[in-house]
Amino acid sequence: MSEDGGKNLIVAITGASGAPYAVRLLEVLGTLGVGVELVVSRMGRDLLFREAGILAAGELKDHLDARGIDVSRLTAYSEDNLSAPPASGSHSTRGMVVCPCSVKTLSAVAAGACRTLLERSAEVTLKEGRPLVLVLRESPYSLIQIENMRAVTLAGGVILPASPAFYHQPTDIGGLLDFIVARILDRFGIVHELGVRWGGDEL
Repeated sequence: MSEDGGKNLIVAITGASGAPYAVRLLEVLGTLGVGVELVVSRMGRDLLFREAGILAAGELKDHLDARGIDVSRLTAYSEDNLSAPPASGSHSTRGMVVCPCSVKTLSAVAAGACRTLLERSAEVTLKEGRPLVLVLRESPYSLIQIENMRAVTLAGGVILPASPAFYHQPTDIGGLLDFIVARILDRFGIVHELGVRWGGDEL
C-alpha cells in the first residue's frame, strides 16, 4: 500500500469515448478497497450509457452497485456541486484521475477553468501538488490539443493516452482495459496484480 493508502482517489468521467475504461477502473478500485470520490459530467453519463449500458437516469452509485461493483467506499458528487469536498485544497486526497478525459476537459484544465466541480477539482489537485492523471482519448491530435497537453504537463499533470499495448498478447477487450487501468494505478502507487509487466526477455 502507498503512503497515501488511507486517502481517497478522485475519479472523474467525461464525455470522451472510453467509458469501459472508467467502469473497469471503478471495479478494480472497489476490489482493492480504495476510497473513491466520483464526479461525472453530463456527457460522461451519456457515454456510460452508450458504451457501457449504465442508465443515465437515476443514482449512478446504485447502477454501479447493481453491476457488482463495490461502492461501499465510493461517494458521488454532482458536477454542479462546487461546495463538495474535492473543491477545497484543505480536503486531502491521493490525487485525481480523469478517465476518460475529453479534449474539452483538457482545454479547461490547461486554462485553469473552474466552472464545474470536475474542473475545480483538477485545479485544486494541481495547485496542491498532488498527482493529476488525464486519460486522454482522442486521435489524431491537433496542435491546439498538443499545446494544451504541454501546458498541463508543465503544471505537473500527467497525460496518459488510452493507448493499450499488445506485448502481453491480450485475447479480449478486458486485457486492453486492464493495461490502461494498471498504468493509472501505478501512477498513484496503488499495488495491483493486473496484467503482465514487460520483462525485457528476448523473443
